[in-house]
Amino acid sequence: MTKTTDDAHSDETLDRVLASAERRTEANVFGAAQALQDASTATYGHRDGDQWDLEDRHALRRVGGLSTELEDITEVEYRQLRLENVVLVGVYPQGAQVDAENSLRELAALAETAGAVVLDGVLQRRPHPDPATYLGRGKAQELKDLVAATGADTVIADTELAPSQRRALEDVVKVKVIDRTTVILDIFSQHAKSREGKAQVELAQLEYLLPRLRGWGDSMSRQAGGQVGAGGAGMGSRGPGETKIELDRRRIRTRMALLRRQIRDFAPARDAKRAERKRNTIPSVAIAGYTNAGKSSLLNALTSAGVLVENALFATLDATVRRSMTDDGRVYTFTDTVGFVRSLPHQLVEAFRSTLEEVADADIVLHVVDGAHPDPAGQLQTVRDVMGDVGARDLPEIVVFNKVDLLTDDDRLVLQGLEPNAHFVSSRSGEGIEELRAAIDAALPMPAVEVHALVPYDRGDLIAAVHETGILLSAEHGEHGTEVHAHVSERLAADLAPFTHA
Repeated sequence: MTKTTDDAHSDETLDRVLASAERRTEANVFGAAQALQDASTATYGHRDGDQWDLEDRHALRRVGGLSTELEDITEVEYRQLRLENVVLVGVYPQGAQVDAENSLRELAALAETAGAVVLDGVLQRRPHPDPATYLGRGKAQELKDLVAATGADTVIADTELAPSQRRALEDVVKVKVIDRTTVILDIFSQHAKSREGKAQVELAQLEYLLPRLRGWGDSMSRQAGGQVGAGGAGMGSRGPGETKIELDRRRIRTRMALLRRQIRDFAPARDAKRAERKRNTIPSVAIAGYTNAGKSSLLNALTSAGVLVENALFATLDATVRRSMTDDGRVYTFTDTVGFVRSLPHQLVEAFRSTLEEVADADIVLHVVDGAHPDPAGQLQTVRDVMGDVGARDLPEIVVFNKVDLLTDDDRLVLQGLEPNAHFVSSRSGEGIEELRAAIDAALPMPAVEVHALVPYDRGDLIAAVHETGILLSAEHGEHGTEVHAHVSERLAADLAPFTHA
């Protein structure tokens, strides 16, 4: 069957629109290779399980390189959705250029994770950001010309902008202006899955939004005031009355109070699970670290947990607990926590404090650092600062440099100088995993009480408890029961007390 003229014209039109959309996505200055880990090294292996959650997440991601703009007014049926094209901007003082460039590359990775296409990034050296427009009037005008030349529709500032700075910069560049905090909150809102995670993210978003509401003057008044008002109060009460922005603020505060109650209501269930682990004296190891350092990959390599792994920032938000066992039979747990990032918004630290408490309640902190990152020392300091905020600074810490399959021998020497006692592992290749597991076994707290007991055969539950939560040094089966010599917890020692002897 031959194509009609209309069909041929439709195919030509579709090809032209798609070709134009493809051209618009080619100008990606930072690109995934610099902003995020290279795709060839970021694939998960057999240790990461089937990764069904990752397939679901990718199935719902927005499509890059498409546009809502029309090539021609007659081609309405070929409109397509486009990702935001962004330009990044930052300010740094003299002597801090390297740190500012690393921060801007990290912002590029954040923007890509949020679903944007990074077109360009610029830095300005000045002692302090301009209080009016962040950059200063002259540089803001240059930024406007850059935005126009690249065709960007959004500017992202590598800081948390004051509301007045954002409005003033928008007035100059004539496109939407957002800041680093907005991007991080957007990523969290995309990746939150559990009810508690969604409530925590919404609370952080509302706390950020409240001081940044914009009103529209008297025209948005919702009550007249004066004698024409419902109250008829007369003189002294004339005016615009309660404005729309005041109603919005009241609704936001009401919603924030509700979310705080919901988050408090989630606490008993989490505390009950934690108390059960404590009651059974099960030690815990919290995996903490910078975002995209490979915490979930390391958890999969250690336990075959099948936790979601993705080459993206803040891919995992909800704490994941997995059971493991030492070579001598002791049971303990791994807890995968939310990742950290430099300039982490304080709203998120407060909202996710309940999740971060998993780190504070752990017996050991497994501090994972991306060994291939350009600034591993900055990652170490950032994570330790946040750990100090949640009361976990004094816990025993095992530092792990991950992704060592991407490092040279010189890189390893530099990292060894940063942390002489650190472990070098690769979640992808398996290098160093067994040595790390042995180090964790050795660092776990020993049961406090040494016991010698003759346990009757009808109390096999006590023998099982010794095997599971204690360290069994010897066991001999005799005529009247099992003679055991073990290190056990105080609670289990109390249960064994009727059968102990010197």
